[in-house]
Amino acid sequence: MKTYPFFVVSAMIFLLISSGCRVDDSLFNANEHAIDKYELYNYKGEVDFTLDANYSIPQDLISLFTLNSKGADESNSTKIFAVYIGDINRISTDTVIMYCHGNKDHMDFYWPRAQLLANTISKNNYGVLMIDYRGYGLSEGKPSENALYNDVDAGLQWLKSKGLSNERLIIYGFSMGSAPATKLCAEPRSMKPSKLILEAPFASAEAMVQDAAVLAIPGVFATDLKINNADLIKNVQQPFMWIHGT
Repeated sequence: MKTYPFFVVSAMIFLLISSGCRVDDSLFNANEHAIDKYELYNYKGEVDFTLDANYSIPQDLISLFTLNSKGADESNSTKIFAVYIGDINRISTDTVIMYCHGNKDHMDFYWPRAQLLANTISKNNYGVLMIDYRGYGLSEGKPSENALYNDVDAGLQWLKSKGLSNERLIIYGFSMGSAPATKLCAEPRSMKPSKLILEAPFASAEAMVQDAAVLAIPGVFATDLKINNADLIKNVQQPFMWIHGT
């Protein structure tokens, strides 16, 4: 095992505590690139990948709108932005994927992923709802762990109001989005998703601290987050798919 002199260890601990370096700050990477409107197809910024015309979504199946997000722990609502792919009038009979994106950028960055999900198996096969969490894109407010859960649940409330049933709801969490996806499957609020898909999830906030730290320090020194997907997943009864690459 690698060892460090006492004075080096002391200096590391002092720097960690005094610098204010927090895992919370790196997880909630909101507004890394500020925008004044959503571009979707016309977005010129960085994306993970591009899709050919076979995956294009007709304009009449793209709806950009706002939701009021307000959890039971909050006295005021916060306006967040959402995009729905599909015919809103058919939500009650369609199968819909609630897509919870990662911590990078905003919905424009994840638009190709939403297109891909909508066209899985066949053309325009699934409805897809994607939101920008508080502080991301044009959504108001400040991101936090509880806000993540409340914002995704605001999306589920909207789907429920359009007649979607639990049996036709799939929730998909990518990276940071694995936290609200897992939480709302293990501890359902407005709706109980029928299936859970996680792509590149993380085990817990504590694990992120341990992975990032040179020393095996308690997570409390670097984060206030209580996220623990590894523990919550034990309470998920729905069919579950875990996707992870290199």
